Amino acid sequence: MKSSLEILKERMGDVNALGAAMAMMDWDQQTYMPRGGAEARANHLECLSKMHHDIFIADETRKALEGAKAEASSEDDVALLRVIGRDLDLATKLPSELVARKTKLSAIAHEEWVRARTQDDFEGFAPTLEQMFEIVKEEAHHLGFTDHIYDAVTDQYEEGATAADWKKMFEAIKGPQVELVKAIQATGPVDDSRLYGEWDRQKQSQFTEMIVSKIGFDFNRGRQDTAPHPFCTGWSVGDIRLTTRYKPYLGSAIFGSLHEAGHGMYEQGSPAAWDLTSLAGGVSLGLHESQSRTWENIVGRSEAFWSHFLPNLQESFPQLADIELGSFMRMINKVEPSLIRVEADELTYNLHVLVRFEIECAVLEGSLEVKDLPEAWNAKYKEYLGITPPNNAQGCLQDVHWSMGSIGYFPTYSMGNILSYQIWNSLEKDVKNPFDLIAKGEFESILGWLQKNIYSQGRKHTPKDLIKAATGEEMNTKYYLDGLGAKYRKLYSL
Repeated sequence: MKSSLEILKERMGDVNALGAAMAMMDWDQQTYMPRGGAEARANHLECLSKMHHDIFIADETRKALEGAKAEASSEDDVALLRVIGRDLDLATKLPSELVARKTKLSAIAHEEWVRARTQDDFEGFAPTLEQMFEIVKEEAHHLGFTDHIYDAVTDQYEEGATAADWKKMFEAIKGPQVELVKAIQATGPVDDSRLYGEWDRQKQSQFTEMIVSKIGFDFNRGRQDTAPHPFCTGWSVGDIRLTTRYKPYLGSAIFGSLHEAGHGMYEQGSPAAWDLTSLAGGVSLGLHESQSRTWENIVGRSEAFWSHFLPNLQESFPQLADIELGSFMRMINKVEPSLIRVEADELTYNLHVLVRFEIECAVLEGSLEVKDLPEAWNAKYKEYLGITPPNNAQGCLQDVHWSMGSIGYFPTYSMGNILSYQIWNSLEKDVKNPFDLIAKGEFESILGWLQKNIYSQGRKHTPKDLIKAATGEEMNTKYYLDGLGAKYRKLYSL
């Protein structure tokens, strides 16, 4: 006779398989699916999401979970039951019909978003976006909240986070960053026009795959493709998918690939024994983002990194052969208010996130209607960044997240920025002179430390406990502000 723990693990295996099927369909939709497949894909995902949800929240799952609590003896099994318990509590609050409706709408909305962004047609997309926000409001009321409706939705991405937490986080970093940006702007403009042009896509693909392979992404267990909006996904530690995109700015593909590879290496780093279980993968989106930003910004925009890889880039693109390292560093670390979040510099990036956070809160609480979103967006860009988008394609239509229903997600990007420097500070205590290693093209010790302290922990600990275990303290903005200050004051001779 099977134990309750065995029954639970079998049921969760079924849940995982359905989730993997949906993730694979979503990846395909964003990379290879013909536009004509959108309606059928939406129906398939609607059906699978309902099956996935119903199996997970069934009485049999809850019964097996309760029985397993008395049987779990290992530390891993105890952690597994805690994770399943939290996930089950959240899922049980959501009606299957709502889950299926949101999944179907997100599949349809993605295609509408791609069209709307291409054609700069917010008015055509607005009714669908309004439906998505209404669904997320329904979710929030089912999940429950005390202080602010945003608390319910953001907790799904960062356990325990609230709107008040995010406001406190932004307040801590906004002032010092704005002051540093002003000091840098006073030094005069940086000319990065050499990095704009028509770049051979095959050479970009080869170069980006080379550098992400060098830092540690395992292409025997992953691949890279293109998508309108770069992302990373996967359905086992042996199959992780990266995407990037190619634009006139050469850095778009390079830093997009490094960013997604950071996510990918985190996923590849889960213990094989946990594969296909609820313990595998990143523990939260804030910690996940800390790793993408570590590899993109701390490593990938460092002088050490390009002292090693600039010759390779120049070999791929001879038109850059006469650029000196110092000039190249200022180009790729150019600080200037810009329109597109994913291509923003480190210093202004969080202002992009703040715009999205405040708009999400306003729409959810009812103080802003979706039809008025472009006007609100443009006003906030003018206030925070001093620029106004010339159109909605470069404004409120630039991100894929809202079409997916990922509302409450954006603040984790800023959390990831902060944590990247805090975790790196702890890494430097054990890995001596990591930038000397980077300059030699040696990344094993850096990846090894992150693997030991972050990646291999999966979801075994809560996000807050993992941060404290890895760094010795709770999230602290000091390391981020100090790190950015030191880096950019050196770059701009302040």
